[in-house]
Amino acid sequence: MNFVFISPNFPEAYWHFCACLAGNGVTVLGIGDSPYDQLRPELRDALTEYYRVDTLEDYGQVFRAVAYFSYRYGKIDWIESNNEYWLEQDARLRTDFNVTTGLKADQIGKFKSKTAMKAYYEQAGVPAARCAPVTGLEEAMDFIGQVGWPVVVKPDNGVGAAATYKLKNEQDAAAFFASRPEAPYLMEEFVPGMVTTYDGICDSRGQVLFAASHISPTSIMDMVNEHQPCSYYVDKSIPPEVEKAGRATLKAFGAFSRFFHLEFFRLTADKAGLGKAGDIVALEVNMRPAGGFTPDMLNFSQSADVYQLWADMVAFDEARHTYDGPHSYCVYAGRRDECDYVLTLPELEDKYRPHAKLFTRMPDALSGAMGNQVAICCFDTRDEVDAFLRTAFAEKDKS
Repeated sequence: MNFVFISPNFPEAYWHFCACLAGNGVTVLGIGDSPYDQLRPELRDALTEYYRVDTLEDYGQVFRAVAYFSYRYGKIDWIESNNEYWLEQDARLRTDFNVTTGLKADQIGKFKSKTAMKAYYEQAGVPAARCAPVTGLEEAMDFIGQVGWPVVVKPDNGVGAAATYKLKNEQDAAAFFASRPEAPYLMEEFVPGMVTTYDGICDSRGQVLFAASHISPTSIMDMVNEHQPCSYYVDKSIPPEVEKAGRATLKAFGAFSRFFHLEFFRLTADKAGLGKAGDIVALEVNMRPAGGFTPDMLNFSQSADVYQLWADMVAFDEARHTYDGPHSYCVYAGRRDECDYVLTLPELEDKYRPHAKLFTRMPDALSGAMGNQVAICCFDTRDEVDAFLRTAFAEKDKS
């Protein structure tokens, strides 16, 4: 089996995907814009060959790299990046090289357009926020007249909470439209809720091979725009209502042979047209692993190895490894360099040594949302999670 992995070195942890594929007997062919000698040794060992391009943004260069691999190794069986930014390019490459193990160019739209997602949520029976295209201030005010303040504006095709804003009044709306970006934008009614996810891996029939759920007490939008502390935790188990909504959403979208990261709101207050406090409401789908170090957190929490599970799905279309270890809450604290914390990162790690799993730096490209300093621990109870977060984010008295 010939697998072309786009950008195998970023995020850095993706070398695990390549190593597990190689361990399953897959020929792993990498395409990236970093020099070969700058790849970590474990990644170089996993790659049968690496083709460096000047930039992954140049489709012609990437196309020629795949064509070279096809000439040298024969038919390409998989093309994948597991990276939101490259999903459309992955689909275009699959179309051009007739690779059938993933989405093609004419199928990717429903997974990228937040507007297109709404119809599939309806099929799944999962309520979703009302929305309208952002065309001008007059049309926006008509929509706001229907749903009320605040509203959220976001790119129709965007990654995470990038360039997403909450408009609280007419002044905010006027300011947004005065400098509105060129890209197509969407306006949605505001949903009061905490983000809860359904993350996992499905096979070629859309059957779930592994799943878990994580919860973000603070919205990613506020983490990005207001530099609020970034924290979330992987739950010990998936709440039944999240499992039900997740599986129905996967079926409606026709997802197959993929990692998935489905985002929902759990309402924190009653919302007319959407449900009662505690109900599950759709947010968006992502057909790739959750960002940052979340795959590692899934492993820590569930005593699993999602890198190996995904590689087994690719090579064998089944889960060939079982994981029966204990489950725990795995919590992430993303601390910001500009804050003067009571404890330094090494001091925090030392204090929580029995629970510490990963203490490191977040790459600059991801630090806007997720903080600069990464502190990940596992605990048996939610009370311990909350106490850890209070300690991790405690700042020195500025008076």
